[in-house]
Amino acid sequence: MGKNKKHSGKWNFKRVAIIAVCVLVVIGAVGGFVYYRTTFKSNIFVPGDSHKYLLIYKGDSFEDVVAKLQASGTVKNMSSFVRTAKNNGYPKNVVPGRYELEDGMSNYVLVHRLINGRQTPLRITFNNIRTKEVLAQRLSKQLMMDSVEMVNALNNDTLLAKYGLTSPTTVALFIPDTYELYWDITPEKLMDRMKQEYDKFWTEDRLLKLNEVGLSQLEVSTLASIVDEETNKKDEKPMIAGLYLNRLNKGMPLQADPTVKFAVHDFSLRRIYNGHLDTDSPYNTYKHIGLPPGPIRIPSTEGIDAVLNYVDHDYIYMCAREDRSGYHNFAATYDEHIKNASKYRNSLNRRGVQ
Repeated sequence: MGKNKKHSGKWNFKRVAIIAVCVLVVIGAVGGFVYYRTTFKSNIFVPGDSHKYLLIYKGDSFEDVVAKLQASGTVKNMSSFVRTAKNNGYPKNVVPGRYELEDGMSNYVLVHRLINGRQTPLRITFNNIRTKEVLAQRLSKQLMMDSVEMVNALNNDTLLAKYGLTSPTTVALFIPDTYELYWDITPEKLMDRMKQEYDKFWTEDRLLKLNEVGLSQLEVSTLASIVDEETNKKDEKPMIAGLYLNRLNKGMPLQADPTVKFAVHDFSLRRIYNGHLDTDSPYNTYKHIGLPPGPIRIPSTEGIDAVLNYVDHDYIYMCAREDRSGYHNFAATYDEHIKNASKYRNSLNRRGVQ
């Protein structure tokens, strides 16, 4: 009888142990399942073909990130994201940047994308920009940088010396095109990137043509900016470039109306009067012989190539055509030019253009 009791006690112990193990297994399985659902299951919803981005600024806290995710309306279960983020130490590793929230993304993928700063670059296009201030404003609307911070960099001669530039020539560094950039790029890093693109643009072929033109790279960009302001007709730009090169080679003032508009800070002028021509500015090419101190806008690639591939002719005068076509009449003598100018002025008067 004593033996049976002893045997029964052992059996009860084993049974309790087995039950306990089973319970632990079930608990572990449930915990693992919950962990899987919390960590690896899809938790981001982005409808259709739309794109959603999380913008994290310098100084943003983990709480700020959570608030932005809530506001985005893309997170199905915010508490599960918070748990995953905390389990992976994200609250202490918030990295600024622009992150794409992709449909079907799990908490694990999102958290590790944020921790590692794996941003989605954006495509920035800039063209038809006249001033540094406009350039800075355009960039600040698409990037994290402040426009004032960018303008200060564009006028910082100590920084610009790194690129062989001065504040009047800064805009020559920006070759119009579309670039992939990270949203949190700094002004200096942006200029580093633009210098790389600038050097790529100036191919061996373009550098060889500099000798034929007789100008430096920056001087070509300055002349190209004037050509761009004179016309948007691609086929006429090499003609205009040839005319201004003739004037430079003869030691004549360029007398380019766009430089006067730049000098008086009014690009809306449709007619240039004597009062404008008296403006005391190194950019006023009616008063100063040679090229202005720097480009009067970001020159286009078409403008630069027009200067490098200028048309060799004898023209030293030009005037907009009276037919409003956007093209110009060219002249080799002053008498011819006066006739062309008279026809153009009469057309303006007939239309009441002031």
